[in-house]
Amino acid sequence: MSLYAKNVMVTSFDRIHQDAPIDDAIRMILNGKIRRTGHKTVSLIVVDDYGRMAGVISMYDILFHLRPDFLNLSVDAGTLQWKGQLKLLVDSLKQKKVGQLMSTNVMCAAPDDHVMVILDRMIKNKFRRLPVLDGDRPVGVIYISDVYHSIFNVMQYF
Repeated sequence: MSLYAKNVMVTSFDRIHQDAPIDDAIRMILNGKIRRTGHKTVSLIVVDDYGRMAGVISMYDILFHLRPDFLNLSVDAGTLQWKGQLKLLVDSLKQKKVGQLMSTNVMCAAPDDHVMVILDRMIKNKFRRLPVLDGDRPVGVIYISDVYHSIFNVMQYF
């Protein structure tokens, strides 16, 4: 028996335009869909004007960019005074567009990729999700938890 991306992928996923305010992405992730596995969506597929995938914006991307740039220079955040700073950081973040914060170097899968190829890619790179593209258009998302559930449900493990 064989499983492919098209058998495992979630086809009902959230998209957001690259020019949308980051506030829209924050709100969409806060209200993310709960998948059949019970896991909540924490990322969005970012598209351009033509519906092509431009990148991915995740909760991690947003939190990474919430931090001041100087923390990327090995400054220890524990040595700094943060009182009153969080609101300023959030307000500054809200001035940005999705395209400014999204990840653009995104590894993807194709609908006809075998689930073991996808699993290997996800494990080696410590990815929890992979967009599935038909050409340059997003058609689904594969989550590591859905791969797990699909494999062991198909094998009638329970």
